[in-house]
This record gives sequence, structure tokens and C-alpha cells, in this order.
Amino acid sequence: MEGGTFSLLQLFNMGGPFMWPLLVFSIATTALAVERTIYLLYHNLRLDDLREAVRGYINRKDLAGARDYLGALTRRRIGARILLVLVNRADLSEQRLEKTVEAEALSCITSLESGFNFLTTLGSLSPLTGFLGTVSGMIGAFKSIAEATEVNAQIVASGIYEALITTVFGLVIALVAVTAHSLLTHVVDKFAGEVEKACSDLITELTISGESAG
Repeated sequence: MEGGTFSLLQLFNMGGPFMWPLLVFSIATTALAVERTIYLLYHNLRLDDLREAVRGYINRKDLAGARDYLGALTRRRIGARILLVLVNRADLSEQRLEKTVEAEALSCITSLESGFNFLTTLGSLSPLTGFLGTVSGMIGAFKSIAEATEVNAQIVASGIYEALITTVFGLVIALVAVTAHSLLTHVVDKFAGEVEKACSDLITELTISGESAG
């Protein structure tokens, strides 16, 4: 301690045993947020280019070309997986095709949202654990006050601020978890909306193309 400031290690030690679960929560929150961000970036959720390319293939009545185009992109493009199912099952009726594509889209979106529930859980558990640590620390602080022969403001204040350390750490972890969850959910929800619109447009294109061919 220098000039009234503490290092992270000193704060950790002052926070007591409840700092250990908070440390685990902080590591889990950071790991989940980083992993999900990398996963979403890796799988490139852009859809407009895929939609326009497939529309062109449909207008040229070249579904085989659309399959080849999308098949080459399925490894890193979640949207390509969904549109590939649409193209592969183009022979189905409009209603059955919509249900088939909807099922594939739901499966892909579920994979994108994997881990989101854990972020929500961590965002709830962290402040509760912090409060529990604070209550435990306050009990110890008042016990020390009760056992002291002379009580002064310094004894009271030091016990209380040490007890509140876990609350601060818990709230910080919760803030990170909730923010990460909100941002990631927004990205996935936006993608889901774009998938719905793109599939609806392309199914209409397939229907018109089929009618004109007939």
C-alpha cells in the first residue's frame, strides 16, 4: 500500500474467501465473451452478398451453380448453410420449404447463442456472491468491534470498506457479463432477422421461377 492505494493482489486478499468464486466467475465471463465474439466473427454473419448471389443463380435457373457457390462457403458462413438447405430442397412445396429452412435456421442460430445463458447466469451470480461476501465481512467487522476494548471510527471504517470489496468486484463482473450478453444477443438477433427476410425473398423467387418454367 502506497499513498492509500492498493494493488489488485492486496484487494483480493482483503476481500476474503468469497473472492475465489468471484475470480472463477471473472475468468469464465471473460473467456465466454471472447470465445463467442471470435466465433461470431469467424463465421461471418453478413448475408446480403449471399442473398444477391443466390437470387442471380435462381433467375438464371442455375440451382446447381447456387449449390456449388454456397457449398464452398459453408465452413465459415452460417448464412450459406441455411441458404444451401433452401436451394437443396427447392423441389418442396412453398410451405414445406419454409418449415425446412426455418428448422435449419433455428439450429444455426442456436449454435450462435451457445453460452449466452451462462453469461446471464454469471451476471446474476456475481453480484449475489459479492453481497454474500460483504455480509460475511460485515459480520466479522462487527464481531471485531464487539470484542474491542476501545471503539473508534478507524476500526469501524476499515472493517466496512474491506467488507464492501466483494460487492464491487461482483458488480464489475456482472456489468461485463450483462454488457457482453446484450451486445452478442443484438448481433445474433439482427442476423436472425436478415435470415428470415432473405429466405422469404428467395422462396418467393423460387416460386416465381418455378411458375415461369411451368
